Amino acid sequence: MRDPGSSQKAVLAVATLTAFMMPFMMSALNLALPAIQRDFALDAVVLNWVVTAYVLAAVVALVPSGKLADIFGRKKIFVLGVLLFFLAALLLAFSQASWWLILWRVVQGIGGGMVMSTGMAMITSAFPLSERGKAIGFNVAAVYTGLSVGPIAGGYLTATFGWRSIFLVTFPLGMLVFFLSKKMIREEWAEARGESFDAAGSALLGAAFVCFMCGLSLMPTWKGGIIVLSGILLLILFVRQELRTTFPVFEVRLFRDNRVFAFSGLAALINYGATSAVSFLLSLYLQYILGLGPQAAGLILLWQPVVMALLSPLAGRLSDRVEPRIIASFGMSLTALGLLQLAFLQQDTAKGLVILALVCLGLGFALFSSPNMNAIMSSVEKRYYGVASGAVGTMRLCGNMVSMAIALVVFALFLGPEGISPRHYPALLLAIKTSFGIFAALCLGGIFFSLLRGDLRRHKTS
Repeated sequence: MRDPGSSQKAVLAVATLTAFMMPFMMSALNLALPAIQRDFALDAVVLNWVVTAYVLAAVVALVPSGKLADIFGRKKIFVLGVLLFFLAALLLAFSQASWWLILWRVVQGIGGGMVMSTGMAMITSAFPLSERGKAIGFNVAAVYTGLSVGPIAGGYLTATFGWRSIFLVTFPLGMLVFFLSKKMIREEWAEARGESFDAAGSALLGAAFVCFMCGLSLMPTWKGGIIVLSGILLLILFVRQELRTTFPVFEVRLFRDNRVFAFSGLAALINYGATSAVSFLLSLYLQYILGLGPQAAGLILLWQPVVMALLSPLAGRLSDRVEPRIIASFGMSLTALGLLQLAFLQQDTAKGLVILALVCLGLGFALFSSPNMNAIMSSVEKRYYGVASGAVGTMRLCGNMVSMAIALVVFALFLGPEGISPRHYPALLLAIKTSFGIFAALCLGGIFFSLLRGDLRRHKTS
């Protein structure tokens, strides 16, 4: 008889390795973009698509992959996603034209969406409610470790071996995950087996996300507004489709009938929407306003993800013992406090105060993320684990888009189309502070939804 503990360890190991490697590659690649631009002589629009193609493909694939995993097996979709992601990485390393680069990034995004929607679902399936928060905490910590190590390793690899090495070094690790998943995980989870797949709903949701992302990238122009409105219309059509079909790709009734799931998901969207642009804004502040070099600025920015990585497992373990909404709401309060501190930055703010704000943000996000994820995944029936995991990933990516869109709209209002030069520094500082003020207000509103979600242990269905 197979030891269930060994299977749990195998699930946690492969899910945690992929949770580390995907954000590692994304953050490392950001450091390699200038080198890619030089090699292929890309303009700014095409270079942006090297990043955007992955995110767009991932967000479109998340929910359908989660549903397919619930129908055909979470391990099966996870393994296929790992194979797609890392084979695409190998092909990216040998790409000789920009359009191949973008194509393989799309394939990698699809694979990434499949992994994101199933990794957390497998952990939730393998671990009982009393141990789930601890396991989720380790998984979340791996994400932040990848984000912490990625920029440092990406800069070193690009400078020493070239940008292609970023994709090459991750390929062997990816194959290790592939074989470990095939060999060590014998269980399969498919509580929705026998249901049909809702292709029409998947197409509507995918089209809505494409419109949202493309529209937000064009804001605040009128074209961007029209495209975003088209996305809203498609989303309404999607909800109508899901309420009519027997086996929807996403059970929208969860938002109506499951208070813990609905409010936890909304809190996640708000939290990611309020924090995703922090590194972008602070990197501009530290380098332009305080005059620091890229390396010094990067070392300061490391404080936030390092604190997140260290404390996320503890926060997850705590959520196994204490009601998750209490811990998550306290975490969001700390996040709002950190953002409020950054809203009062000045031209001569001490670096120590910036670090203090980042530590506050890191602590707040660690206390929010793992318990909130535990609440979301533990509030649904087993047959919805894949869908719920996909919804969490969608909230995260949509929050990233919203956060960057808010920052870019504020920058457009304060700075206009002109580049950043010393005479624009006062306007730049005002734009940064205004953005942080908006994000702090968002986070304060998120505390309200976090507290109203209700108690998980009264609601639990598994």
